[in-house]
This record gives sequence, C-alpha cells and structure tokens, in this order.
Amino acid sequence: MKTHPELMKWQVLALAIGLYPGLRLGAEDLSLGFSAARVLYEERRYAEARTAFGSLSRDQPNSIELNFYLGRLALWFDDEAVALAHLEKAARALPDDARVQNALGDACGLAAQKAGLLAKLGWARKCLQAYRRAAELEPAVAAYRWSLLGYYCVAPRIAGGGREQALAQAGEIAKLDPMGGRVARATLFLAENKPAEAFAQFDDVLRETPDDFMALYHIGRCAALSGGQLERGLAALQRCLRLSPPSGEGMPTWANVHHRLGEILARRGDHSGAEVHAAAARRIHPDFRAEKDALRN
Repeated sequence: MKTHPELMKWQVLALAIGLYPGLRLGAEDLSLGFSAARVLYEERRYAEARTAFGSLSRDQPNSIELNFYLGRLALWFDDEAVALAHLEKAARALPDDARVQNALGDACGLAAQKAGLLAKLGWARKCLQAYRRAAELEPAVAAYRWSLLGYYCVAPRIAGGGREQALAQAGEIAKLDPMGGRVARATLFLAENKPAEAFAQFDDVLRETPDDFMALYHIGRCAALSGGQLERGLAALQRCLRLSPPSGEGMPTWANVHHRLGEILARRGDHSGAEVHAAAARRIHPDFRAEKDALRN
C-alpha cells in the first residue's frame, strides 16, 4: 500500500520528535526530520525543537549542525553545561565557522555569569575570544557585532569591556544596517541613562515613514525601559500590532510588542493590563523569554 506524501511527512516528524523512540531513521528520513526540526526552531517553538533535534542526535551524535542547534537551544533554557558540551564539540570539528564561534561565545558568557568569582574572568575572556573570532570570520554579519557590543557594554574593563569599544561596534553595525545602527546607539544611550538621545534615534525615520515597524517598536522599547514618554510609547506599540513585523532571526515579533506593552502598563500601575499582554506574548511564543533578546529587542 502506498503512503500519501503528507502522511509520510508527518510520520517522519513524529519520529523526529520521539513519538516512536524504538525506531531508527534512515539517511533520507534524517534529512527530512532535520528540516522539520529546523522549522520548529525558526518558528521559535524551542522546547519542541530541542526534543526533535535531540532525537535526531541519537543517530548522528557528531553532526555539527545538530550540535550547533542543540547548543543554541540549551542556551535558551540556561543549561550552560549542555550548551558548552555541544558547541565545543561543533567548534572542534569546524573551528572556522562563525555561527559556531558566536554561539560558543554565548555559552562561555553564560558560564561566566554562573561561575564563582575566581572562574568568572577566565570564562569572560573565552567569551570575548569566541565573539571576536566570529566577527573576524564574517565581518559583514551584524549579529556578531551585536554580540561584541553586548559584551563591551556589560563586561568590566579588566575583562576587556568598555564604552569606547561598544560605540565602535555600534558604528560597525550602522555600516551594515542603518536601522540596526540606530537601535545600537539607542541601546547605548539607554544604558547611559540618556533617554532623550535614545528616542531621538528614531524621530527622523518616523517623520518620513510614520508606519515604520522597527522605529515604532523601538520608541515603545525606549519608553518601557526608561519610563519616559510612556503615552507615546504605548501608542507606538499599539500601532505595531496593526502592522507586519519584520522577518528574520533576531527581529522583534508581536510577542516582543506585547511584552513591552505590558512593561509600560506596569509602569503606569495597570498590572492586570500588563498580565494580559504577558499572556498574549506567551500565546504567540510559548517559550518567550524577554531577557534572551533584551539587548536588541
């Protein structure tokens, strides 16, 4: 009896997420299972994606791609030991892959946050080394510049941090992505408690394009983080909900919009309204964790 192609696709997905753990996948099924798992990842269904990739890794424990995704997913759930195990394995197999180096930097950074006092500096230096390596390998990828900017913002000078280095990375981001450069500068201004300068990064964009999603969203973000211009921030975010968010990894989604709306309402004392938006964010993105992309979004 022939199997309908759509049924076959979902059977392989079921295998990939472990519904039939006693069966082993062939090469073609592994490929299809990987594609299905990556769809879950791209849809930000991270708990399901972690299960799917983990099931596939039983047949391909040394796969660079599987170790990369499993490492990234472990980071999302703050499991730095598992993340380091997967990403160090991937980095040994493919030392000149910028994606792997950047993710390894994230893992070392998380390890630095959780380490005891004596171990923090060592992990921080490994984090910076991996971030720099990623940017060296692919200097035209803004995401790797963002990793460096975040590091320079939060790390002490003894570990290589500093405002000057962060500003330099904001300049590099601006060369690659003008709106990203505005967001980067606004982020630095907010860190320096200069909200007026942060808001100003988006004023001319909105004068020319009043419905620019990114500019509106970041007006709302500036309001939520600074406590200034709350009414303007609220209106901007409400407008975002009537627009289509940009596509791509690292871009704000409607879940981010609801999260920032909740923060503004909480600042105004409307805690029930804030919870409504928090629940909306979780409905859109069940694994939503605002702190995981707070630097940019």
